[in-house]
Amino acid sequence: MDNRFKHIIDGYFQKLEEIIPSKRIDLKKSNEGIHLSNNALYLLKKIVEKNGFKSIEEEIYFFKKVKSEPLSHLVYFSEVRSCELLMPKIGLGNQLNFLEKKIKRINKFFNRNWDFVHYMEQELTYLDIQYFTRSNQVFPLYSLPESCYLDPKFFTSHDMLWARIKGMNKFVIYLQERINQLKLHKHKALQLGKPKRTLVWSASKAALTELIYALYSSSAVNHGKEDIKGIATAFEDLFNIRLDNIYKTYAEIKSRKDSKTRFLEELIIRFNNKIHEDDSL
Repeated sequence: MDNRFKHIIDGYFQKLEEIIPSKRIDLKKSNEGIHLSNNALYLLKKIVEKNGFKSIEEEIYFFKKVKSEPLSHLVYFSEVRSCELLMPKIGLGNQLNFLEKKIKRINKFFNRNWDFVHYMEQELTYLDIQYFTRSNQVFPLYSLPESCYLDPKFFTSHDMLWARIKGMNKFVIYLQERINQLKLHKHKALQLGKPKRTLVWSASKAALTELIYALYSSSAVNHGKEDIKGIATAFEDLFNIRLDNIYKTYAEIKSRKDSKTRFLEELIIRFNNKIHEDDSL
C-alpha cells in the first residue's frame, strides 16, 4: 500500500477496534463508526485530489482495496444505525419480522449483483480497468450514505458497489446475531410462561436407590464421572424427594434374602410387556 494512504488506514483500523466491541453494536457505536469512516474517506479524498496516481495499477489498487475499507464500514454503520432507529420497540414478533425483511432485502441485492459478486469473490482481475479506474465512471441511480463521495476524481463505476457488498456482508452478521438474541429471549419468555409440572416418585425409596446404583454402575451419567451422591441429589431435585441415608438403603438391598434387584427386574418385565402389547395392536 502507498505510504500516503497507509498511515490513514492504519490509524482508521486502530480507532475502529475501539468502536467495535465484542458485544452488539448499538446506536451510539454506529454513530461513532459513521463519523470515523467519513473522516478517513475525507482524508483519502484530499490526498487523491492533490496528488492523483502514478499508474493505472496504483489507481486500481486504491479503489479496489484501500477506499473500500472505510467506505464499506460506512455502509455497515449506516445500515446498523437505520436498523436501530426503525426497529419496533415493542413485541418480539414485530422485531423478528422487521429483521427478517431486512435479510430478504439483502438477498435480493446480492441476487441483482451476482455477476459482480462472483467476479470479486473469485479474485478475478480481467475487468479491473473497467471497474476500478475513473475513465469508466457511471453514476449510480440511488441515493445512499456513500453517494456523497461521487466526486469525479474520487469514484469509479464499481468501487461503491464493491464497498456496499462488503458492508452488507458485515450487516448480515449483525442481523443474524440480533435475530438469534431475540429468538433466545422469546424462548426464555415462553419457558417462563409455562406452568412448572411437579414430578412425584410414587414407588419406594428403595426402588429409586436401585435405579441410582444401576445408573452409577453402568457409567450412564456424565460418562461414569458422577458419584452416587451427585446422581442421588439430581433425582431428589427432579422428584422433590429426600432419600435420607442412601448408603444404608443400599446395604439393606444387598442383605435381601430373595432378589437383590426387585425394582429393576420389574422394570424389565413391564417394559417387555409394553412392547408386546404395542406390537399386537
